[in-house]
Formats: sequence, C-alpha cells, structure tokens
Amino acid sequence: MIKVKLFGIARDIVGAGSLEVSENINSVDELLVYVRNEYPDFTRLNSLLVAINEAYAEPGDTINENDVVALIPPVSGG
Repeated sequence: MIKVKLFGIARDIVGAGSLEVSENINSVDELLVYVRNEYPDFTRLNSLLVAINEAYAEPGDTINENDVVALIPPVSGG
C-alpha cells in the first residue's frame, strides 16, 4: 500500500488530505495515471510535483510499498 499526501487543490479535488492506494503502482508515472483516472479533475493541473519520502521525484522514479508520496500542485498567491 502507498500512502499519498495531498496538498492545495489536489486536496480539494479528492476531498481529503490523503489517499491510500492498494493498486500495483511501481513508478511516479503509474501513480499519476491512476490518480488522473480516479479523479479526472487532476487533468486540469498544468503541473504537479511529486515527492517520495520527502524527496522530490521524477516521472520514472520507483515507488515502493510503504513509501509516502506527496502530490504538490502549483502554488500561487501574493
């Protein structure tokens, strides 16, 4: 199982601060496909940073069972 923490608009889209994903997810790319399929509003985001165990990750990076992943959308403000 992978725990996914959600921030900003990602939290609003899902309606919760985190998700637990039990699907067979092995990479950041696979997780993003899963999230966009489950929550189509994610496709509206122009960019989305991903962190694995508090370190920024690239699309092809591996996600292991029990990793904590964060989805961090763009932030704006003034």
